[in-house]
Amino acid sequence: MDRHAWIEEFPGAVTVCDENGTIIEMNGRSARTFAGDGGAALIGKNVLDCHPEPARTKLTEMMDGRRTNVYTIEKNGAKKLIYQAPWFRDGKYGGFVELSLEVPLEMPHFVRTSR
Repeated sequence: MDRHAWIEEFPGAVTVCDENGTIIEMNGRSARTFAGDGGAALIGKNVLDCHPEPARTKLTEMMDGRRTNVYTIEKNGAKKLIYQAPWFRDGKYGGFVELSLEVPLEMPHFVRTSR
């Protein structure tokens, strides 16, 4: 099995950019999610060009500071968890990964305690 084959049908959008913001990978869900903006043709484009202000400035600050950003959105009746985080290779900053996962509008929350 190809090492990354699992991600193609993963039920969430996975978009990866390099340290300069160039989109280097998108799984099938990501390409479909961003079809109106070019879909898989966005590979090779800069992620900053895909965001209007003020999101562009926030993303630039996240990338420069290598900070994780997590939030939820609701669009067209669907709620999504957006998780944007830096990735590293051998301890060196490689860029950013964005995971977009559809979640229920109402979702249980559990507080676990250590034993």
